[in-house]
Amino acid sequence: MENQTFPKYFHLVPFFIESEYKPFITGIYFVLYLSGIFANSFIMVLIFLSSDLHTPMYLFLCSLSFTDIGYTTATVPKHLHILLSGDSSISFNQCFTQMYFYTLVGITENMVILAMAFDRYVAICNPLHYHSILRWKSCITIITGIWISGFLNSLVITVPLSYLSFCISDTIHQFFCDGKVLDIDIACAGVNEFYVVIYIETFLFSFCPCFFNFMSYVKIIKVILQMKSKEGSKKAFSTCSSHLIVIIMYYTTAILVYMMPPNYDRLHQVCLVFFTAVTPMLNPLIYSLRNNDVKRALLKLMASQIYLQAA
Repeated sequence: MENQTFPKYFHLVPFFIESEYKPFITGIYFVLYLSGIFANSFIMVLIFLSSDLHTPMYLFLCSLSFTDIGYTTATVPKHLHILLSGDSSISFNQCFTQMYFYTLVGITENMVILAMAFDRYVAICNPLHYHSILRWKSCITIITGIWISGFLNSLVITVPLSYLSFCISDTIHQFFCDGKVLDIDIACAGVNEFYVVIYIETFLFSFCPCFFNFMSYVKIIKVILQMKSKEGSKKAFSTCSSHLIVIIMYYTTAILVYMMPPNYDRLHQVCLVFFTAVTPMLNPLIYSLRNNDVKRALLKLMASQIYLQAA
C-alpha cells in the first residue's frame, strides 16, 4: 500500500514517443535545445563584455536569458533521454527536483518580464527620473528579490505536492513533471488543500504580473501616441516593441498550456514544446534582430577583436 501511495518511479509518456518520426523529432528537438542555450548564452556574454549595455534594461534582459536557459535545461535533457533510450521512468525524487526548478524559473521569468515592463514604463512615461528610480543598486536589489521569491515560492508549491497521495496511476502523460498534471491526473488525496496554495501562487505570480504588464503597456502606448514628434514616438516604440513581442508570445503560450481542456492532449504537448524549447530560443533572437543597441554593441565588439588580432 505504501508503494501505491508514494511510487518509487513515475513514467513520462510524451505523445510522440512511439512515432515513426521519432528520430527526426529528436534531431529537431536537440537542435532547438542547443540553439536556445547558445543564443541566450551569447546575449549574456555580449551584455557582460559591452560597457554600452551596462544599463537596467540589459541587466533585466541578462536575467531573462538566464531563466530561459533554466526553462530548457529543466525539461529538455530528460525528454531527449526518453526519446533516445526509450526509458520513460523517472524516480520520485528526480520528478520533484525537476518540478522544483521548472516552477522556480517559471515564477522568476514572470517577475523578470514584469521588471522589464516597469523599466520601459519609467523610460517612456517618466524619462527625467529614470536614472534616479532605476539606479544600479536598485536593479540589483530587484533581481535578487525576484530570485529569492522564486526559490521560496517554488518550495511552497513543490513540498506540499510531494506529500500528496499518488494512487490513481504512476503514468504522467507529459514529457516532464508538472504540478498541474500530478495534481489533476494521478493524485488521490489532499488535492483540495493543495488547490488553495495553487490559487494563491497563480494569483500572485501569474495573474498580477500579467495584469501589471498589460496596464503598463496601455500607459506606454498612450504616452507614445500623444508625442508630438513623429521620430520621437517611433524611437520610443522601437525601444519597447521587442519586449512587447516577448510578453505576447510568452503569455499566449502559457495560457494555451495551462488553460487548455484535458481532451486536447496532443495539442497541449505541442504547445508545451513551444513553451519550453522554442520560446526561450526566440527571445534572444527578437532582442538581437530588433534592437539597435545590441547590434551596435556586437559590431563594436567584433571591430575591437579584429583590431586586437591585427595588432
